[in-house]
Amino acid sequence: MEVTVKESGDTMPQVVVVNAEKMNFDGKLDFSVLSDSVAVYPSSTPEKLLQRIQGAQVVVTKELPVPAALLEQFPRSVQLLVEAGTGYNNIDLAAAKKQGITVCNIPAYSSQRVAHTAIMLLLNLASTMQVQLAMLAKGDHRNFTQHLLVPHTEVNGKTLGIIGAGHIGKQVIKIAQALEMHILVHTRTPREDGDGIQYVGLKELLQKSDYVSLHCPLTPSTRHLLNRETLALMKPSAFLINTSRGALIDEPTLIEALENHQIAGAGLDVQEQEPPAENNPLYTLPNVILTPHMGWKGLETRQRLVSIIAQDIHQFLAGSPINVVG
Repeated sequence: MEVTVKESGDTMPQVVVVNAEKMNFDGKLDFSVLSDSVAVYPSSTPEKLLQRIQGAQVVVTKELPVPAALLEQFPRSVQLLVEAGTGYNNIDLAAAKKQGITVCNIPAYSSQRVAHTAIMLLLNLASTMQVQLAMLAKGDHRNFTQHLLVPHTEVNGKTLGIIGAGHIGKQVIKIAQALEMHILVHTRTPREDGDGIQYVGLKELLQKSDYVSLHCPLTPSTRHLLNRETLALMKPSAFLINTSRGALIDEPTLIEALENHQIAGAGLDVQEQEPPAENNPLYTLPNVILTPHMGWKGLETRQRLVSIIAQDIHQFLAGSPINVVG
């Protein structure tokens, strides 16, 4: 069903949101803050998208593939393409530039909430919470009637390895330091140690960390960053946490490592295919906590997302664009 939220005048909408259901799955967001002239569609095929953006100046997408072949058909009226999220690997930036279209993202709207999700996964893994809850669901009360049967370990004094120290990574570091964890960081840009943080190479981080948390973008160079070779560097007692992009990990290889107890476990808010196939072992492996890419989906977080989209649009129209990625 097509939904026009707000439209003024007789012209086509200035701003078009082409797949709003990705961020407005509960129907609680107000897109009218984006412009005096805005149209919102729950979803759009490439053909429908091209029809709907005729005459539009701004197009807003959420994790929608926008390849060169599609961008080449965009009308000349489109000046700004806003990716309603942090990652923009779904957009062909070179093709957008060739078309004279500026691309912006929303880099920091969910930093705290995603960081909280990463720490939640870390703490639950430390308490083997997924096994405890599964026992309760089966009516097994032995953790209450006998000594606690599953590992329950302290995280203070343990080493957390952060791969990618952008907005979210920095928030995770802040919370982990409050938990008195040791911090190792691997980034593309070498930095000096300081503030209780040690910057190391990827190999050293994987070898020394008790928990490894991924916070880097998905690019050709980071796709399957965690693979058979790199997973083999981790301690058998270490846990892997991913709240960034599923394809940072070679998922079949990770499943094999988890089944063979090559690593202790994983907390995954993102998967290589979302949602995972019904027969995906990640749903049932006892050393895995699986969540449905929930880090950014809280109502407050999504409301902030729409507000920052509005800022991107208004700043661009004022001639001072922000959050430009291409």
